[in-house]
Amino acid sequence: MKLVTAIVQDKDANSLGTALIKADVRATRMASTGGFLRSGNTTFSIGIEDDRVPEVLEIIKATSHSRRQFMTPAASMDVSLESTASMPIEVQVGGATVFVQNVEEFYHF
Repeated sequence: MKLVTAIVQDKDANSLGTALIKADVRATRMASTGGFLRSGNTTFSIGIEDDRVPEVLEIIKATSHSRRQFMTPAASMDVSLESTASMPIEVQVGGATVFVQNVEEFYHF
């Protein structure tokens, strides 16, 4: 048995949740916040048999898309920075961050 933890952008959470339900994969869905852009994410915890891990990873890959968006860097108190330091910059966001861990014991009460 494996524990798959998938962190996806909120924009992809509904489509991932729907795809997991269609594939008869149980998941716990939790709201989370990203550290870099402080934007909304959703974390899915999925307990799954070893032989179904590739199927789950494919579902996550198919429903989680990277995007480009503009962000404004945090204002700095350092006066030596150029005036362009606070200009918006384009960054890539989204996709999925996935961890697969071994589960030694599993209980369902």
